[in-house]
Amino acid sequence: MHDCPLPCLADHAPPKEAFGGWLSADRAPLPAANDEEGERLSSSLPEVIDAHVHLFPDPVFVALWRWFDQYGWPIRYKLMARDVVHFLLSRGVSRIVALHYAHKPGMARALNQFMAGLCQEEPRILGLATVLPGEPGAKEILAEAFGMGLRGVKLHCHVQCFSPDEESLHDVYEACVRANRPLVVHAGREPKSPAYKCDPYVLCSAERVERVLAEYPGLKLCVPHLGADEFDAYERMLERYDNLWLDTTMAMAEYFTGPAPLRLLHCRPERVLYGSDFPNVPYAWDREIKRLAALGMREEALAALVGGNAKRLYGSE
Repeated sequence: MHDCPLPCLADHAPPKEAFGGWLSADRAPLPAANDEEGERLSSSLPEVIDAHVHLFPDPVFVALWRWFDQYGWPIRYKLMARDVVHFLLSRGVSRIVALHYAHKPGMARALNQFMAGLCQEEPRILGLATVLPGEPGAKEILAEAFGMGLRGVKLHCHVQCFSPDEESLHDVYEACVRANRPLVVHAGREPKSPAYKCDPYVLCSAERVERVLAEYPGLKLCVPHLGADEFDAYERMLERYDNLWLDTTMAMAEYFTGPAPLRLLHCRPERVLYGSDFPNVPYAWDREIKRLAALGMREEALAALVGGNAKRLYGSE
Protein backbone atom coordinates (compact mmCIF):
# COMPACT_ATOMS: atom_id res chain seq x y z
CA MET A 1 0.00 0.00 0.00
CA HIS A 2 3.04 2.31 0.08
CA ASP A 3 2.55 3.24 -3.58
CA CYS A 4 -1.07 4.29 -3.06
CA PRO A 5 -2.06 7.26 -5.28
CA LEU A 6 -5.37 7.51 -3.47
CA PRO A 7 -7.87 9.64 -5.45
CA CYS A 8 -10.15 10.22 -2.50
CA LEU A 9 -11.28 13.82 -2.49
CA ALA A 10 -14.78 12.48 -3.08
CA ASP A 11 -15.26 12.25 0.66
CA HIS A 12 -14.54 15.93 1.01
CA ALA A 13 -16.11 17.96 -1.76
CA PRO A 14 -19.05 20.34 -2.19
CA PRO A 15 -22.42 19.22 -3.53
CA LYS A 16 -23.81 21.23 -6.43
CA GLU A 17 -27.29 22.14 -5.24
CA ALA A 18 -26.32 23.19 -1.73
CA PHE A 19 -22.94 24.72 -2.36
CA GLY A 20 -23.12 26.20 -5.85
CA GLY A 21 -20.73 23.85 -7.61
CA TRP A 22 -18.15 21.12 -7.23
CA LEU A 23 -14.43 20.80 -7.68
CA SER A 24 -13.24 21.16 -11.25
CA ALA A 25 -9.93 21.66 -12.97
CA ASP A 26 -10.40 25.42 -13.20
CA ARG A 27 -11.39 25.85 -9.52
CA ALA A 28 -8.98 23.60 -7.66
CA PRO A 29 -7.40 23.94 -5.28
CA LEU A 30 -9.89 25.83 -3.13
CA PRO A 31 -8.54 28.24 -0.49
CA ALA A 32 -8.00 27.59 3.19
CA ALA A 33 -10.58 29.16 5.51
CA ASN A 34 -8.06 30.41 8.13
CA ASP A 35 -10.82 30.61 10.73
CA GLU A 36 -10.24 30.55 14.48
CA GLU A 37 -10.28 27.21 16.27
CA GLY A 38 -11.31 26.48 19.82
CA GLU A 39 -9.07 24.83 22.39
CA ARG A 40 -11.76 22.25 23.12
CA LEU A 41 -15.49 21.67 22.78
CA SER A 42 -17.81 23.91 24.77
CA SER A 43 -18.81 22.47 28.14
CA SER A 44 -22.41 23.39 27.29
CA LEU A 45 -22.57 20.75 24.55
CA PRO A 46 -23.99 17.28 25.18
CA GLU A 47 -21.74 14.27 24.57
CA VAL A 48 -20.13 14.56 21.13
CA ILE A 49 -19.25 11.54 19.00
CA ASP A 50 -17.58 12.38 15.71
CA ALA A 51 -19.10 9.86 13.30
CA HIS A 52 -16.86 10.60 10.30
CA VAL A 53 -13.10 10.58 10.98
CA HIS A 54 -10.49 9.16 8.61
CA LEU A 55 -7.65 6.97 9.87
CA PHE A 56 -5.13 5.58 7.39
CA PRO A 57 -1.57 4.24 7.60
CA ASP A 58 1.04 6.98 7.20
CA PRO A 59 1.90 6.34 3.51
CA VAL A 60 -1.77 6.45 2.52
CA PHE A 61 -2.32 9.73 4.34
CA VAL A 62 0.75 11.22 2.61
CA ALA A 63 -0.56 10.15 -0.81
CA LEU A 64 -4.01 11.49 0.00
CA TRP A 65 -2.60 14.88 0.98
CA ARG A 66 -0.64 15.08 -2.28
CA TRP A 67 -3.93 14.62 -4.10
CA PHE A 68 -5.60 17.32 -2.02
CA ASP A 69 -2.77 19.77 -2.63
CA GLN A 70 -3.34 19.48 -6.39
CA TYR A 71 -7.09 18.95 -6.72
CA GLY A 72 -8.74 19.89 -3.42
CA TRP A 73 -7.65 22.37 -0.78
CA PRO A 74 -4.86 22.80 1.77
CA ILE A 75 -5.28 20.29 4.57
CA ARG A 76 -5.13 22.21 7.82
CA TYR A 77 -4.34 19.22 10.03
CA LYS A 78 -1.77 16.93 8.43
CA LEU A 79 -1.79 14.53 11.36
CA MET A 80 -1.09 10.81 11.26
CA ALA A 81 -3.61 8.34 12.64
CA ARG A 82 -2.63 8.22 16.31
CA ASP A 83 -2.21 12.00 16.38
CA VAL A 84 -5.69 12.40 14.89
CA VAL A 85 -7.14 10.29 17.68
CA HIS A 86 -5.27 12.17 20.40
CA PHE A 87 -6.19 15.55 18.92
CA LEU A 88 -9.94 14.94 18.95
CA LEU A 89 -10.20 13.03 22.24
CA SER A 90 -8.07 15.58 24.08
CA ARG A 91 -10.41 18.34 22.95
CA GLY A 92 -13.57 16.85 24.35
CA VAL A 93 -14.82 14.49 21.65
CA SER A 94 -16.12 11.44 23.50
CA ARG A 95 -15.60 8.82 20.78
CA ILE A 96 -14.79 8.73 17.09
CA VAL A 97 -16.12 6.55 14.30
CA ALA A 98 -13.03 5.79 12.21
CA LEU A 99 -13.35 5.21 8.46
CA HIS A 100 -11.08 4.08 5.65
CA TYR A 101 -11.42 2.47 2.22
CA ALA A 102 -9.37 0.39 -0.21
CA HIS A 103 -9.00 1.60 -3.79
CA LYS A 104 -7.50 -1.56 -5.28
CA PRO A 105 -7.67 -5.33 -4.66
CA GLY A 106 -5.47 -6.72 -1.92
CA MET A 107 -5.42 -3.64 0.33
CA ALA A 108 -8.44 -4.32 2.53
CA ARG A 109 -6.99 -6.95 4.86
CA ALA A 110 -3.97 -4.82 5.76
CA LEU A 111 -6.13 -1.72 6.25
CA ASN A 112 -8.55 -3.64 8.47
CA GLN A 113 -5.71 -5.03 10.57
CA PHE A 114 -4.33 -1.53 10.96
CA MET A 115 -7.72 -0.24 12.09
CA ALA A 116 -8.26 -3.12 14.50
CA GLY A 117 -4.87 -2.43 16.07
CA LEU A 118 -5.79 1.21 16.67
CA CYS A 119 -9.06 0.14 18.29
CA GLN A 120 -7.21 -2.20 20.63
CA GLU A 121 -4.94 0.66 21.69
CA GLU A 122 -7.82 3.09 22.22
CA PRO A 123 -11.29 1.69 23.00
CA ARG A 124 -12.93 5.06 22.28
CA ILE A 125 -12.34 4.41 18.57
CA LEU A 126 -15.30 2.74 16.85
CA GLY A 127 -13.42 1.40 13.84
CA LEU A 128 -15.04 0.31 10.60
CA ALA A 129 -13.77 -2.23 8.09
CA THR A 130 -13.46 -1.89 4.35
CA VAL A 131 -13.36 -4.14 1.30
CA LEU A 132 -13.21 -3.56 -2.44
CA PRO A 133 -16.57 -4.66 -3.88
CA GLY A 134 -16.11 -7.65 -6.14
CA GLU A 135 -12.60 -8.55 -5.03
CA PRO A 136 -11.95 -12.25 -4.39
CA GLY A 137 -12.84 -13.37 -0.87
CA ALA A 138 -14.84 -10.24 0.01
CA LYS A 139 -17.13 -12.14 2.39
CA GLU A 140 -14.17 -13.74 4.16
CA ILE A 141 -12.38 -10.38 4.44
CA LEU A 142 -15.40 -8.88 6.19
CA ALA A 143 -15.92 -11.91 8.43
CA GLU A 144 -12.31 -11.59 9.57
CA ALA A 145 -12.73 -7.86 10.16
CA PHE A 146 -15.87 -8.34 12.23
CA GLY A 147 -14.06 -11.04 14.17
CA MET A 148 -11.38 -8.46 15.04
CA GLY A 149 -14.07 -6.25 16.53
CA LEU A 150 -14.65 -3.73 13.74
CA ARG A 151 -18.09 -2.15 14.02
CA GLY A 152 -19.23 -1.81 10.41
CA VAL A 153 -18.05 -1.22 6.83
CA LYS A 154 -17.06 1.88 4.84
CA LEU A 155 -17.31 1.97 1.04
CA HIS A 156 -16.81 4.82 -1.41
CA CYS A 157 -18.48 4.74 -4.83
CA HIS A 158 -16.29 7.49 -6.31
CA VAL A 159 -12.94 6.11 -5.20
CA GLN A 160 -13.78 2.42 -5.62
CA CYS A 161 -15.73 2.97 -8.87
CA PHE A 162 -18.95 1.07 -8.27
CA SER A 163 -22.68 1.75 -8.22
CA PRO A 164 -24.64 1.01 -5.02
CA ASP A 165 -26.99 -1.42 -6.77
CA GLU A 166 -24.33 -3.44 -8.57
CA GLU A 167 -24.36 -7.21 -8.17
CA SER A 168 -20.83 -7.10 -6.73
CA LEU A 169 -22.24 -5.39 -3.63
CA HIS A 170 -24.58 -8.20 -2.63
CA ASP A 171 -21.92 -10.10 -0.70
CA VAL A 172 -21.14 -6.95 1.28
CA TYR A 173 -24.79 -6.18 2.04
CA GLU A 174 -25.50 -9.75 3.08
CA ALA A 175 -22.44 -9.82 5.33
CA CYS A 176 -23.52 -6.61 7.07
CA VAL A 177 -27.08 -7.82 7.58
CA ARG A 178 -25.91 -11.19 8.86
CA ALA A 179 -23.52 -9.59 11.36
CA ASN A 180 -25.87 -6.68 12.16
CA ARG A 181 -23.16 -4.17 11.23
CA PRO A 182 -23.90 -0.74 9.69
CA LEU A 183 -22.62 0.21 6.26
CA VAL A 184 -21.38 3.74 5.51
CA VAL A 185 -21.23 4.33 1.75
CA HIS A 186 -20.43 7.56 -0.07
CA ALA A 187 -23.18 7.25 -2.66
CA GLY A 188 -23.97 10.91 -3.32
CA ARG A 189 -23.26 12.15 -6.83
CA GLU A 190 -21.00 15.03 -5.86
CA PRO A 191 -18.27 15.94 -6.53
CA LYS A 192 -17.78 15.45 -10.26
CA SER A 193 -14.09 16.01 -10.81
CA PRO A 194 -11.89 15.33 -13.85
CA ALA A 195 -9.36 13.84 -11.44
CA TYR A 196 -11.55 10.80 -10.78
CA LYS A 197 -11.12 7.54 -12.63
CA CYS A 198 -14.89 7.21 -12.99
CA ASP A 199 -17.90 9.49 -13.41
CA PRO A 200 -19.94 9.69 -10.17
CA TYR A 201 -22.97 10.96 -12.10
CA VAL A 202 -22.99 7.67 -14.01
CA LEU A 203 -22.36 5.56 -10.90
CA CYS A 204 -24.44 7.28 -8.25
CA SER A 205 -28.00 8.41 -7.70
CA ALA A 206 -30.54 8.42 -4.90
CA GLU A 207 -32.61 6.06 -7.03
CA ARG A 208 -29.84 3.45 -6.93
CA VAL A 209 -29.56 3.81 -3.15
CA GLU A 210 -33.31 3.41 -2.80
CA ARG A 211 -33.14 0.07 -4.61
CA VAL A 212 -30.69 -1.14 -1.97
CA LEU A 213 -32.84 0.12 0.90
CA ALA A 214 -35.87 -1.68 -0.50
CA GLU A 215 -34.04 -4.94 -1.26
CA TYR A 216 -32.22 -5.09 2.09
CA PRO A 217 -34.61 -3.80 4.78
CA GLY A 218 -32.34 -5.28 7.45
CA LEU A 219 -29.32 -3.27 6.27
CA LYS A 220 -28.47 -0.17 8.31
CA LEU A 221 -27.19 2.15 5.59
CA CYS A 222 -25.60 5.55 6.32
CA VAL A 223 -24.93 8.00 3.48
CA PRO A 224 -22.40 10.75 4.32
CA HIS A 225 -22.58 14.44 3.47
CA LEU A 226 -26.39 14.41 3.74
CA GLY A 227 -26.52 12.65 0.37
CA ALA A 228 -25.15 15.61 -1.59
CA ASP A 229 -26.40 16.73 -3.98
CA GLU A 230 -29.85 15.06 -4.14
CA PHE A 231 -31.22 16.53 -0.92
CA ASP A 232 -34.89 16.41 -1.91
CA ALA A 233 -34.64 12.72 -2.77
CA TYR A 234 -32.85 11.87 0.47
CA GLU A 235 -35.43 13.77 2.48
CA ARG A 236 -38.14 11.68 0.86
CA MET A 237 -36.21 8.47 1.49
CA LEU A 238 -35.62 9.38 5.14
CA GLU A 239 -39.36 9.65 5.57
CA ARG A 240 -39.97 6.31 3.88
CA TYR A 241 -37.14 4.01 5.00
CA ASP A 242 -36.30 3.12 8.58
CA ASN A 243 -32.94 1.63 7.53
CA LEU A 244 -31.51 4.89 6.14
CA TRP A 245 -29.20 7.22 8.07
CA LEU A 246 -27.31 10.34 6.99
CA ASP A 247 -24.28 12.14 8.38
CA THR A 248 -23.66 15.88 8.19
CA THR A 249 -20.00 15.79 7.18
CA MET A 250 -18.93 19.11 5.66
CA ALA A 251 -22.48 19.85 4.50
CA MET A 252 -23.16 22.09 7.52
CA ALA A 253 -19.76 23.76 7.82
CA GLU A 254 -20.58 26.79 5.62
CA TYR A 255 -17.28 26.47 3.80
CA PHE A 256 -18.88 26.21 0.37
CA THR A 257 -21.17 28.78 -1.21
CA GLY A 258 -24.92 28.43 -0.96
CA PRO A 259 -27.35 27.49 1.81
CA ALA A 260 -26.91 24.32 3.84
CA PRO A 261 -29.81 21.80 3.65
CA LEU A 262 -31.17 22.49 7.13
CA ARG A 263 -34.42 20.67 6.46
CA LEU A 264 -32.63 17.33 6.51
CA LEU A 265 -31.75 17.88 10.18
CA HIS A 266 -35.44 18.23 11.04
CA CYS A 267 -37.00 15.61 8.74
CA ARG A 268 -36.08 12.68 11.02
CA PRO A 269 -33.71 14.03 13.67
CA GLU A 270 -33.15 10.54 15.07
CA ARG A 271 -31.54 9.47 11.76
CA VAL A 272 -28.84 12.12 11.28
CA LEU A 273 -25.32 12.00 12.75
CA TYR A 274 -22.67 14.66 13.21
CA GLY A 275 -19.41 13.97 11.38
CA SER A 276 -16.40 16.20 10.70
CA ASP A 277 -14.24 14.56 7.99
CA PHE A 278 -11.23 15.27 10.22
CA PRO A 279 -8.32 15.55 9.58
CA ASN A 280 -8.84 16.35 5.89
CA VAL A 281 -10.54 19.71 6.31
CA PRO A 282 -9.49 23.21 5.18
CA TYR A 283 -10.94 24.96 8.23
CA ALA A 284 -10.99 24.77 12.03
CA TRP A 285 -11.60 21.32 13.51
CA ASP A 286 -14.65 22.55 15.46
CA ARG A 287 -16.19 24.72 12.72
CA GLU A 288 -19.12 22.41 11.90
CA ILE A 289 -20.00 21.47 15.48
CA LYS A 290 -20.11 25.18 16.41
CA ARG A 291 -22.54 25.86 13.58
CA LEU A 292 -24.75 22.96 14.55
CA ALA A 293 -24.80 24.14 18.16
CA ALA A 294 -25.80 27.63 17.02
CA LEU A 295 -28.93 26.46 15.19
CA GLY A 296 -31.07 26.66 18.31
CA MET A 297 -32.21 23.03 18.21
CA ARG A 298 -34.10 21.54 21.11
CA GLU A 299 -31.73 20.06 23.68
CA GLU A 300 -32.79 16.47 23.06
CA ALA A 301 -32.53 16.89 19.27
CA LEU A 302 -29.02 18.35 19.50
CA ALA A 303 -27.94 15.57 21.86
CA ALA A 304 -29.18 12.97 19.39
CA LEU A 305 -27.49 14.68 16.44
CA VAL A 306 -24.05 15.11 17.97
CA GLY A 307 -23.83 11.82 19.86
CA GLY A 308 -26.93 9.83 20.66
CA ASN A 309 -27.70 8.70 17.12
CA ALA A 310 -24.16 7.42 16.61
CA LYS A 311 -24.50 5.41 19.82
CA ARG A 312 -27.67 3.78 18.53
CA LEU A 313 -26.32 3.09 15.05
CA TYR A 314 -23.08 1.53 16.25
CA GLY A 315 -24.43 -0.21 19.35
CA SER A 316 -22.17 1.70 21.71
CA GLU A 317 -24.68 2.66 24.42
